[in-house]
Amino acid sequence: MVKDAVATQGAVTLALEAHARGEDKAFDEVFATVYEELRVLARSRLKGGRQATLDSSDLVNEAYLRLAGADAKPTNRGHFFALSARVMRQIIVDRARRRQRQKRGGPNSDATLEEHHAVLAADIDEVLFVDEALGRLAVLDENLLRTVECRYFAGYTEEETAAALGVTTRSVSRYWSKARSWLEQELTPGR
Repeated sequence: MVKDAVATQGAVTLALEAHARGEDKAFDEVFATVYEELRVLARSRLKGGRQATLDSSDLVNEAYLRLAGADAKPTNRGHFFALSARVMRQIIVDRARRRQRQKRGGPNSDATLEEHHAVLAADIDEVLFVDEALGRLAVLDENLLRTVECRYFAGYTEEETAAALGVTTRSVSRYWSKARSWLEQELTPGR
């Protein structure tokens, strides 16, 4: 089992290196290799409809499309998962903004069949408030921002976040604690 995981990690890194050299099909290999792992992560993030406006397959498929068309080329497995977390954040926030416009009857207020998952208004507002606060956090500490993207938006565990960011789990724990405290202060009404 451990041997298979190490082989998979090596295969992903080799394919990412090939993709960085311009071999476009190599990215498809990477995605095929980690697709199920990303779905499990997305499913845990979207479980219970907390902030989701789409299901795990939709989230992963849209992340693939955005990553495949991006200029940024991940260099290793951890970097790939860090970029995936950032893209998932963007997708979730974009969907929340669209749902908020629909709720208010603004442009594009007609829901499509692809947007069939119910979202509570509080969830939309929470996603947007957190995203706005993260804009301010990015100026203060990039490590805290990346940790929140991995933990909050992508649903990564501490271990997965550490691997994605190339830091220790102890650092992730410290970053996550600081980020949550900072966000709590930022998101407290009347501040």
